[in-house]
Amino acid sequence: MKYLKTGCWIVFFFLCFVHFSHATHLRAGEITVERISCNGLTFRITITAYTNLGSPVKFSDGTLNFGDGSTIQTPTIDNIIRPELGAGIGFVQYTTEHTFPGPGYYIITYKERNRNAGILNMANSVNTQFFLETVIIVDPFIGCDNSPQLLVPPIDKGCTGKAWYHNPGAFDPDGDSLSYEFTDPKQDKNVPVNNYRDPNLKEFYDRIGLNYSASNEGQNGPPTFSINPVTGTILWDAPGAPGEYNIAFRIIQWRKIGPAWRQIGYVTRDMQIVIEDCKNQRPELTVPPDICVEAGTSINEFIFGDDPDALDSLKIEAFSEVFTLNPSAASYTPFPARFQGGGRPVTLNFKWNTTCAHVKDQPYQVVFKISDKSKTGPSLVQFKTWRIRVVGPKPVWKPAVLDLATRSAKLEWQNYTCAANAATMEVWRRVDSFPGAVGPCVTGIPDSFGYTKIATVPIGTTKYTNTGLASGAKYCYRLVAIFPLPRGGESIVSDEICLPPFKADRAVITHVTVDKTDDKNGQITVRWRSPFDIDKTSFPPPYSYKVFRAEGFSGKIKLVETFPGTRPDSVWVDTGINTRDNIYNYRIFGFASNSAPIDSSAVASSVRLEIKSKFKELELRWAANVPWSNNTFDFPTHTIYRGAQGQSESQLVKIADVNVNQNGFVFTDPDLNESQIYCYRVEARGSYGNPKIQRPQINFSQISCAQPSDDEPPCSVSLIPPKPADVDCQKYFATTGCNISEVFSNTLNWERPADPGCQVDINSYAIYYAARVGDEFKRLPDVVRDTFFVHTNLPSFAGCYKIAAVDRAGNESALSEPLCFDNCPYYELPNVFTPNGDKCNDVFSAYSTRNIGEGGVSECQKTKLSETQIGELQRRCARFVRKVNFTVFNRWGGVVYSFESGGERSIYIDWDGRDNGGRELPTGTYYYEAQVTFDVVDPAKATQLFKGWVQLVR
Repeated sequence: MKYLKTGCWIVFFFLCFVHFSHATHLRAGEITVERISCNGLTFRITITAYTNLGSPVKFSDGTLNFGDGSTIQTPTIDNIIRPELGAGIGFVQYTTEHTFPGPGYYIITYKERNRNAGILNMANSVNTQFFLETVIIVDPFIGCDNSPQLLVPPIDKGCTGKAWYHNPGAFDPDGDSLSYEFTDPKQDKNVPVNNYRDPNLKEFYDRIGLNYSASNEGQNGPPTFSINPVTGTILWDAPGAPGEYNIAFRIIQWRKIGPAWRQIGYVTRDMQIVIEDCKNQRPELTVPPDICVEAGTSINEFIFGDDPDALDSLKIEAFSEVFTLNPSAASYTPFPARFQGGGRPVTLNFKWNTTCAHVKDQPYQVVFKISDKSKTGPSLVQFKTWRIRVVGPKPVWKPAVLDLATRSAKLEWQNYTCAANAATMEVWRRVDSFPGAVGPCVTGIPDSFGYTKIATVPIGTTKYTNTGLASGAKYCYRLVAIFPLPRGGESIVSDEICLPPFKADRAVITHVTVDKTDDKNGQITVRWRSPFDIDKTSFPPPYSYKVFRAEGFSGKIKLVETFPGTRPDSVWVDTGINTRDNIYNYRIFGFASNSAPIDSSAVASSVRLEIKSKFKELELRWAANVPWSNNTFDFPTHTIYRGAQGQSESQLVKIADVNVNQNGFVFTDPDLNESQIYCYRVEARGSYGNPKIQRPQINFSQISCAQPSDDEPPCSVSLIPPKPADVDCQKYFATTGCNISEVFSNTLNWERPADPGCQVDINSYAIYYAARVGDEFKRLPDVVRDTFFVHTNLPSFAGCYKIAAVDRAGNESALSEPLCFDNCPYYELPNVFTPNGDKCNDVFSAYSTRNIGEGGVSECQKTKLSETQIGELQRRCARFVRKVNFTVFNRWGGVVYSFESGGERSIYIDWDGRDNGGRELPTGTYYYEAQVTFDVVDPAKATQLFKGWVQLVR
């Protein structure tokens, strides 16, 4: 009997041990990542956990997975007691360093058993793992990157019926933009916890008899559970049944790469919310409105807090990266934050002396938290976020000079105030003055100002000469300073500086207006002013002219004389052209009476109108490339005319005036009949800003027709494969040698459909591109109207294309079959090397021309190689190679040396004849395998295995 009692006690102790080992100790956590050096692949990875001090279980024996196939088990770590976190809450951090094998997408995870029993919004929580997840992307094209950092501990409890708040106080050390979203808590990678429900689900209110439709804090609506995607503030308005809930959310990083924002990683916080049945009233914060300041501004603001429970003490805390900046960090008082009783409201005084080092594209977020100390329940809180944007001061001009001899403007400005922090200065130009006021703290140049960027120069440069300016035009300029990525940022735009009009010592083209729209019998009238400022002694009047026409907004595509010989007039009516489908540009060449040639006028194009069909409306957009300005301060309106299909220009009626300075060159015609075709024409107004030239210049677009909600796609087209001679790798090798260009291009060709009806319906072509076979095809931004397209600025030839025809309503045809271009990869290894220290053939390397100096002199032999010898090396050099795994075996099959390219190890191998332990290998024959991954369009064909032997001679 005594034996049986002892056995029962043993079983009881074991059950107790099992129970305590499974008791919760992890309330919340996240994984953050810091790159140790931008030149390496080693990262510092930190797990931060908030623990329940009432549990005997410590942080231990979890699995940290680095996402590259390697894992470690975490050691046992004691809780750290931090009084500011509150009673019963501990803090644990585990940090380790890890070197990743190369660029890639890495999902870093941590899991530990188990969550505690009784979590209300998931099933079987006691047997569910606690799981954290963070994603980093290691990519040299993205640049150096660290994960977001979280400053606000997830420790706040709540009361039934009172709104609950949380904000992680996240910031990105690199200045990347952050967004926030909920995600389901997980128990493993891609495995959500069982039966997760949002905490505002009706069941959590029904179980305590609450009226769900009036369970928010104001008792005037159902409870909500939301996260602000910009500030990260979570609001649960308001909790229902008391108990423990779990939620998870992501802090997502975004970086602007080129014109687009790209997601580059995220951190997940998994946290527990403890709700109690209590009577405490929630405190309230009052923060200033969001502000924007110029670098160098001092900020001094007060934040106020109050509480309906007059006897509660209050504490206001502030969390932000601005308190850790160096130099000139922000500060607040009282610091450290403490509970204050007595009078109301309590205050926090925020101070910050901003500097040029603080300029950033995204606003700084300062998260304020107010907590109360109540005798009737747990401390309740509220979070509010104050956004502060710091922008660069505006650049300041020096006087500009007009150089008539060189037709240029010599611009100069003062040394930029923030030159030590900015990267470049942008120079912007327009024709005619636009003295519009810039709003406070508006950076860059508003689109409505009509400026075009003409140059970007290093920030230390303070001069720029703008050449090739048009006769008769008044040019105006502004400056914008640009700060480097990833933090980014711009300055306030400079004041406008204008120069007098250039003298008109050549013809000044003033009108290119479409008189008639037709595909064969279209008509355009071109007008110009004679060179009224010319030296009449050297170039005596009367003058005669030649008119040249080309297709497109600019350039010389299909450049032709519009009539033989010269004309004495200053007007030309161009007939028999396709104004329905084509854009035309014109230039005028003048001749004096003594036959002396006068320089060409500037180029001016016709106004082109495009229409996009939408539901019961049509969107009109128009453009022209002209030497005058079509959005002027004095003549801001363009006029829209409309009529039925088949009506002539004179039959269309005016329906609207559009202020292009406010709305741009766009107009939407609403409330249209979907069964009717509508035709439009635009009357554009512009000016040279020259009082000697009559203004405004009025020019009409062609007539363009469309039908609302036209959903009938046009006929499809096919890409024409390149000729074999165009993809000859041997020819390419002979032409390029080993020095492969860093920029490549592919040329696509196609034909218009043979069916005339199909031709009429096609307005343009859309090109789709995928870098590799199997990748998603994405549309390129180019609008193509011709039957060829050159895709430029590519990292290699590899890529696949599809084409679609686009009609005037924006409908696209079915995509064509893909046409893929590929690289010409090559890799070859020699079969002998002599690692004897004479710097000749000392390492075993893939063929290259790295050791050929200037003039074709071999660095080894110190003699000039013949063209045949150089050509042979060029033919055999390594090309389009991404990665090499190389293994050397002795004659018994044992591995003596292994190599993997990446980092400082190049694709050429450069083996010095030593084994993996650094010991010299003896003379002899060795065998190798080289697994080479090429940069080719089809990943399935990228890897090749080369086997061979090499003679090592000492």
